[in-house]
Amino acid sequence: MLILEALNIKKYYGDRLIISVDNLKIQSGDKIGIVGQNGAGKTTLLDILAGEIEVDEGMVKKYCDIAYIKQFSDEDINADAKVLKEFGVQNKLNCDEVSGGEHTRLKIADAFSKDRILIFADEPTSNLDYHGIEILKQKLKRVETLVLISHDRDLLDELCNKIIEVKNGKISFFEGNYSSYQEQKRMETEREWFEYEEYINTRARLENAVRDKQSKSKSMKKAPKRMGNSEARLHTRKAHEKQEKIDNSANSIKTRIEKLEIKEKPREVPEVKLDFSLTNPPKNKIIISCDNLSFSYGSNKIFDNTSFKVYNGIKTAIVGDNGTGKTTLLNLINNRDEQIYTVPKAVLGYFCQGFENLDYNKTILENVMLDSIQGESTARTILARMLIRRDDVYKKINVLSGGERIKVSFAKLFVSSANVLLIDEPTNYLDIASIEALQNMLCDYEGTVLFVSHDRAFVNAVADRLLVIEKKNLVEGSLNIKRFASENPFYRAREKG
Repeated sequence: MLILEALNIKKYYGDRLIISVDNLKIQSGDKIGIVGQNGAGKTTLLDILAGEIEVDEGMVKKYCDIAYIKQFSDEDINADAKVLKEFGVQNKLNCDEVSGGEHTRLKIADAFSKDRILIFADEPTSNLDYHGIEILKQKLKRVETLVLISHDRDLLDELCNKIIEVKNGKISFFEGNYSSYQEQKRMETEREWFEYEEYINTRARLENAVRDKQSKSKSMKKAPKRMGNSEARLHTRKAHEKQEKIDNSANSIKTRIEKLEIKEKPREVPEVKLDFSLTNPPKNKIIISCDNLSFSYGSNKIFDNTSFKVYNGIKTAIVGDNGTGKTTLLNLINNRDEQIYTVPKAVLGYFCQGFENLDYNKTILENVMLDSIQGESTARTILARMLIRRDDVYKKINVLSGGERIKVSFAKLFVSSANVLLIDEPTNYLDIASIEALQNMLCDYEGTVLFVSHDRAFVNAVADRLLVIEKKNLVEGSLNIKRFASENPFYRAREKG
């Protein structure tokens, strides 16, 4: 049964075409995942389909009501008590102090309280811990029809039977889940490389043939002086005819070259040459340490006489349930709490869940270079690694999507004087390609990293060590994450959801 259709849709921001949709139909039972780079227009597409923003051309016809879990919203929560309890936030409604994950759970509970046939969800796993993601996943499996934007590959695989890719303002349809889409894209990339190499080889062969013909044409010998006039005229005429044939053949090959379909070289990941010595990094084995950390919000005790160490050059992930104090720990370190010792030469760079380090009236490049100790070439290469290329560096921050702003914030950190990075939920609102780009950048980073993430794949790829928050204490994990997970009951429970 048809429950929504969009016909001849066009949406512009200024003179820039953001989204163009000829025909999109959502049938009952469709579980559609929307993918694409940050800023491609995924959220815009969802907002258009939900009737949240008006289109410049075309129309959207809805044949049912929609519940919408938005990425950024401050709407009033009117969730059912039973659903609030399912998500463990029955006591968090109208509370002044809620974590990012708890706020996400409230929004999700509100959407599921509406009992709609069709649910839209824009990055619904952002800030959720493993347990929250599992609850959400089970709820979404029972939804009849779903349109989902997510960077969680497991979620897209388990839930979706169709994928829509948003790229260059256009949408493309792929049957199957995310893994099926990824395989189709892999084959497409392989084909692009094959066609590009065939084009380069064919063009080189033809250009060599032209040069060979031209060389032969120029080397045609004139009639020897010993020849008589009539014999010389005959030789010259034959030579001219032969030269003309060679020139015609060369011109024919030139025409073939001109008619070759040009194949652009597929993009490659640029290498970053970051001069980390400019940060004057500390040589100490332990960079941050604490023997007796206690902290409370009023009567709510977060940490109770706990201790921890952060080692030089090690990437450490902080894991734990929503509301247990992961972001609080980063804030205490960043604010140089007197209970926590940080070595003098440690320069902290903090990426938090807001965008306080960005000037919205400046361009991307201006923001990144503002406090940079690296050269502009390095800054541009880092932006390119984060998929911000060419003239895009001149965009103002105020026109960027949430994911694009996150990438700019990270670029600022990498070129800054910081030699210790504190990072809170780095994968939130990033598309999958950007997550992989950031993951590779952090793996290559020479400094110390302490980060919070609920993205299991990201943690496994980046972290050398874990700090697990358990019962108001910090448990230091093994350098072998898999071994630590098997030995630690708390983390094992989280892995099981």
